[in-house]
Amino acid sequence: MTDKTIKTDEADQADKADGAGQAAETGGADARPAPPPYSVCPAPGDAAAPTTPGGPATDPTRAEPDATGPARAELLGRLRRTYRARSRRVTLTAVVLGLLLAGLLVASVLLGGLRRIEPGDVLPAALGLRDGVADYTIHRIRVPRALAALLAGALFGLSGALYQRVVRNPLATPDIVGISAGASAGATTVLVLLPALPLGTPLAAVAGAFLLVGAIHALSWRGGVDTYRLVLVGIGLSAVCSAYTNYLFTLAEEHTLAAMMRWTIGSVNGADWAGVTTLAWGLAVCGAGTALLSRRLDCLALGDEFATGLGTPVGLTRTTALLLGAAGAALATSVVGPVGFVSLISGPIAVRLAGPSRAVALAVPVGAVIVLGADVLAQHAPLVSPVPTGVLTALLGAPYFVWLLLRRRQEATP
Repeated sequence: MTDKTIKTDEADQADKADGAGQAAETGGADARPAPPPYSVCPAPGDAAAPTTPGGPATDPTRAEPDATGPARAELLGRLRRTYRARSRRVTLTAVVLGLLLAGLLVASVLLGGLRRIEPGDVLPAALGLRDGVADYTIHRIRVPRALAALLAGALFGLSGALYQRVVRNPLATPDIVGISAGASAGATTVLVLLPALPLGTPLAAVAGAFLLVGAIHALSWRGGVDTYRLVLVGIGLSAVCSAYTNYLFTLAEEHTLAAMMRWTIGSVNGADWAGVTTLAWGLAVCGAGTALLSRRLDCLALGDEFATGLGTPVGLTRTTALLLGAAGAALATSVVGPVGFVSLISGPIAVRLAGPSRAVALAVPVGAVIVLGADVLAQHAPLVSPVPTGVLTALLGAPYFVWLLLRRRQEATP
């Protein structure tokens, strides 16, 4: 190739390069840059959504669907179904207990026989609308005894469930930690030393229970109340009160010994309408106080620190609940004596039937069924009757108490 040809080719390439530069400077149509691999924003008027290479169309202004929505809805639905099932169970249990109480009331009034009483006079006599034998047998003896057993059992059950929920120990009940023994000691003191004092027996029972509550807390306090120390101190003080009550027996006159016998075992025999009125007012006051404390008790069940964080006055709530439980046990003891182990077993039975959140409320009919049923058996069961009501409740509750102690010991053993 000649030198002339080489120069001609170089000139042509230079001319093409100059033309491309001029076109780029003047904004020619042939100098448009290549399109980007994807479009960030759509052109005005373009309805098509922006696309990414190898992927579906997406809208950056639209949020991604929440994957936890269906799971959350399923969880809420499951909680609603559980709550409804538990509510139905509690309602059914309450209805069954109510029917059982009604049947036991009828049995307590009728099983003694209706000698010289017309069947048509039973209901009017129970309401106090008859005279003579029907009024004395039905209205003055059987109906007060049945109602006293029902109301005393309800108070024992309520006080026991309150103590177990507040102290969070199934052993911490008024009959185990000595509250009932303190009430017995106070009532016996009035019967022997101040028999003419008006309303002395129930007031002395409440005073004795409150004094023992203060002594138990003072002796078990070591920077806080330890539940095991509280139970042990209560058992020791209960023994002291029982010894004091036995000592008062040696000072009592013969005509007061029969009235004092109920303070050692517990019996519904001899209950009258004055005692029924005392028990009814006591149950109304203690029940109303427990209802007012129900929300705080629910918070307290979560732990002291959590309850304090929720604004619950832990100390005031615990003290009020313990005083309510002591008052209920004291009033029941002042009428029927220390019917043993009712407070201990009513709460756990209620927990099994309705769960811990409804146990305090359901312990009321459970305790009533236990005491009223034990009284019916104590009066009419073959080979057993007649015995004091407290004997049968002790036969029922003592094995459970021993089993509970053994189970707690196994749980504490590493």
